[in-house]
Amino acid sequence: MDATIFNALAEPSRLKIVELLRVQPRSVNEVALLLKLRQPQVSKHLHTLAEAGLVTVQPIAQQRIYMLQPEPFVRLEDWANSFQHYWDQQLDSLENHLKKG
Repeated sequence: MDATIFNALAEPSRLKIVELLRVQPRSVNEVALLLKLRQPQVSKHLHTLAEAGLVTVQPIAQQRIYMLQPEPFVRLEDWANSFQHYWDQQLDSLENHLKKG
């Protein structure tokens, strides 16, 4: 798993931006207004998210519309799901221990 994704999502404002973009694509100004942040701050956060591959930008007229890219989130889900077998084993061991006690 690429740590770049985790680093990008670790910052609270960037995580809030991702949550907003999960609902629908949005412009920089719209994100700034909704989060009560200055436009340069939002642009910097969106740039970081874009570098991590989490968002893409589409220019429409005078606006830049940002949208989530699904692929990194699929990789994140696959990575998290890869621990399922480990936790199943841990819970089975705990259950066996409790039954012996």
